[in-house]
This record gives sequence, structure tokens and C-alpha cells, in this order.
Amino acid sequence: MRASSYVIYVDLPGNQDEMLLVHGYSGAYDKVSKRVASYVRSLELRRPPKPLYGSWISEPAVDGAVEPPSDEAIETLRRRGYLTDMSYEREEEVLKIISQKLHDLTSRQPSYIFMPTYNCNLRCSYCFQNHMRTNPAFQHLLRGMTVESVERIYKGIANIEAAHGAEPGAAIHRNIGFFGGEPFLAVNRPVVDHIMRKALESGTATFWAVSNATELEAYEDILTSDKISSIQVTLDGPAQEHDKRRIYADGSGSFEKISRNITMALDRGTRIDIRLNIDRNNISQLPELAGTIRRNGWDKYSNFGVYTAPIRKANENVAQAEVMDSWELDKAVAAMQQEHPIMELIAQPDDGIKRQARRIFKDPEHGIPMLRESFCSAHTGMYIFDHFGDIYACWERTGDPSIRVGHIKEDGTLDMNLPILQTWRTRTVTSNPVCGKCRYALHCGGGCAVLAQRKTGELHMNYCDGFSSRFRANVAEAYLDHIAGRAMVARSDRLCDQ
Repeated sequence: MRASSYVIYVDLPGNQDEMLLVHGYSGAYDKVSKRVASYVRSLELRRPPKPLYGSWISEPAVDGAVEPPSDEAIETLRRRGYLTDMSYEREEEVLKIISQKLHDLTSRQPSYIFMPTYNCNLRCSYCFQNHMRTNPAFQHLLRGMTVESVERIYKGIANIEAAHGAEPGAAIHRNIGFFGGEPFLAVNRPVVDHIMRKALESGTATFWAVSNATELEAYEDILTSDKISSIQVTLDGPAQEHDKRRIYADGSGSFEKISRNITMALDRGTRIDIRLNIDRNNISQLPELAGTIRRNGWDKYSNFGVYTAPIRKANENVAQAEVMDSWELDKAVAAMQQEHPIMELIAQPDDGIKRQARRIFKDPEHGIPMLRESFCSAHTGMYIFDHFGDIYACWERTGDPSIRVGHIKEDGTLDMNLPILQTWRTRTVTSNPVCGKCRYALHCGGGCAVLAQRKTGELHMNYCDGFSSRFRANVAEAYLDHIAGRAMVARSDRLCDQ
């Protein structure tokens, strides 16, 4: 008998006698004595694998003599997965089986994103699409989707759904997002209306968007919970900082216009999740921004959330020395929440980990962890359409026909690039040898493929981004909040981590 390779040990700050055990694939969460945890760790027969990228803090060595717990406790540890008789190879195979079953489930239902245009009315220097608006070689991308191209795409969607096993003529519920460029430019309204109308002709649909919200007033009448139900909007700080970063082509700022439209959308019933793009230059202004949120009254709406996300080095305008990884940002925001009570409005990057753990602690009989065999829908069933009829798997890999996963012909037939499609759709936590041995794999999902490729040159590699430290810290904080009876104030249903 040995310790499972997938046991996660979570220290509880201020508690010298107890800690948490979390199992990587059984989904178990248990509070145990340090004596029991030391016993489990003493049965680890080899060192855990070290990720190829990201911070990795090995647990300290077991000190002193290890005293076995009772036979009953050992049986419970075995039943919960912490102890096993399986070989290393067999346990890795079990993880692979679980991963594949999860992947089969999450890949059944396709989801769709329409890009009405690659054009945008803002000129944010760090944008991964910046070249499309600044390099004349990409000017051809900036034209808008037409009603005719929407009709063509829906013919293609019918073929996609047939390939996913949908019965011909059956009513379908579709998950449809809008992305760009800026999808909700006023000029795009007729096309957006047509996309929504077509979706509802043959079933029901949930509509959401990622928008800069500068022209959202043109969509006011469809900003309702049963139409455009949620929108992710980005702010880069309080007004004076935001207006240096998220600027119009003439250099003027956008904060005031965005703020008015956020309030309008909240009043209409659409959920607004504000993403705060943070680097070392603007992080100190988060308390001031929290004050702005409070003064605007946004935190009083049940359909509002706000969270922090690190700016990534997506182009040469971003200096590597200015960016933070997710663990650095997580720690910094947590410290600011302690120093500035108003910062409770703003969620840390891994607020989702904390919320999931809180649900489990609150209802241990029914709380089930959401295990992730892959990082996002790019690896399951997401199809992103542009006005050329090109299909992509990830919105950060759009606009280049050489990496599209398919194309919709004029008559709606599909011309799929199966090698590229399979490269995206087969990426799971067991498609590379690092994640397959990692105890955090099914909680992490392997990290962002785009960031992994940017770092290693390989799509099927891990991008850890300090996940092991972030997971342990957030689970510990969730437990301490739970036993103290503290409610989670900052909530967010973010659409994407990138």
C-alpha cells in the first residue's frame, strides 16, 4: 500500500494540528490531523513530478517518527482514494480513463461564437489583435459580417450539429457568444439581430458577449436576461488610468461612456462581469477603482461581478518586466483585501477555486468538485465563425486561415482541417506526460494552450502559472472563511481566463 500520486496537502494558516487532504481525481476533500497527513505522506514512494513551467513548492520532508492511525482511519483513507494498492502505471491509467470520460461528456454539445467583425473602435496597446488595426496588411479583415454570411454559417452549423449526433429537425438549445474585434459596434446591430433570430427559429438559445461596452446603448432593448443575458466588460483601473490604456483611435478615453453603459445594462437585467486587466503599473489603483464601483452602486446589483486578470505579453507593446503571473496577482490582491476592506468587492484571479471549495465545505454530502479534463471549450466543442466563413477553435487564434480548423463553403458544406481540429480537440490533461502525472491535473485542466504554446512552442504542453500554490492558498482560505461564517462577497461568472 502506498500514498496515491494524486494527493494534495493543504496547510491551514494558524492551525498547527490539522490540515486538509484533497484528492486529485476522486474529488475528496477531508480535514485530518497532522499525524494522519504525515502518515499518508510517509507512504509516498517517489517524489512528485515537477512541471516544466511554473512555480513548484515541494512539501517539506516528514519530520520525526510516523505513527499509523487506527485500522478504521486507514480504511477510510483507502476508500477516499488517499491510499492505494495500484501501481503508478495503473493509477495514471485510471486518471486517463476519467479524463477521457469527462472529455466525451463535455464534447457532446457544440457551442458557438460569432465574430461580426475583427474591427474595433478602441486601440488598446496590449491587445493580441493590435496588428489587425495597425498593420495595413490586415486591413482586409476589418470588414463586417453580412446577413448573407450569417445564412451561410447557419447552414454550416446544421452540418456541425449533425456531426455531433443531433437529430434532423430536432429543436436545439444553442449557446451563442459574440466576440470581435468589438462585436457590439452600433453598425453591427442588424447582423447581431439576424444571428439571434436565426438561432431562435429552430430552438432556444443563450446569448452572451465579450464587449468593450462603448456602443452598448445601440443594443439597449435586447439587454435582458432572456436575450443578451451576460456580457464581459474590461476596465483597466479608475478613470484616469483606464483612459490612458483603453483609448479611441484619436487618443481620447472611454471610461465615462463604458460606465454609463454598464449601469444601463445592469438596470436592464443583463449580467455584467467586469474583467480588470492588471499589471505592475496599475495594480496599486485597485482600491480606488473599488471605490468607484461602490459610488456607482454596481455592487448592489445581483447581476454584477468583478474580477482581476493578469495582462499577458501578447505583443511587443507589452514589457515582460511589467506583467505578473496569476500567483503573483493572487497574492497581491489577497494582501490588498486585508489592508483595504473595500477590496472585498473585487475577486482574486482564482475566486472560482474558492467558491467551489466553499460549496463542498458547506454541503459535504452533495458538494461535488467540478473536475476539468481540459482548460476551456477550445478543446471540446467550441466553434468560432468569422465573416469569411472560417472556423476557429480559440478566439486568440483567429484571423489566420492557415490555422483555422475548418471553412464553411457557400452552400454550407464543411471543409474541415482535421489535423488542426484534432490538435485542439484532443488536448486534455493526459495528452502530455507532465499533466498526466500531476496531482493538480483535474483541478487545473492543463492551463491555457495558447500560453503553453507561447512559452514552449507546443500546444500539448502544460501551462502551470503557479497553479499548485494558488490552489492550496485558495482552498485554505475557503475553509477558514467557512468555519468563520464569512460570506463570499466578490462573485464572477467569467467567460474566459485570457
